[in-house]
Amino acid sequence: MPQIRPITDLRNTNEISDLCHARKEPIFITKNGYGDLVVMSIEAYESMLETAETDAAIAEAEEEYKRTGQLHDAHEALAALRRKHFG
Repeated sequence: MPQIRPITDLRNTNEISDLCHARKEPIFITKNGYGDLVVMSIEAYESMLETAETDAAIAEAEEEYKRTGQLHDAHEALAALRRKHFG
């Protein structure tokens, strides 16, 4: 369940920081009863970015397949990557 806190709680930065790290998910900050900010740990942010990048790469691959109808053999692709990066 998402953690929702009023903006006045930001005065206690240590508590907010501890919550962000303990819960490993964003904390939603409200101002006058309405959503205003989202606060999260760097680890949660980096995880979210990594997931978004993976999702974007999958979407790009699916679009390429729709356009070209061409698939690549996994063994050949991995072998090419090994040759490229490991000589």
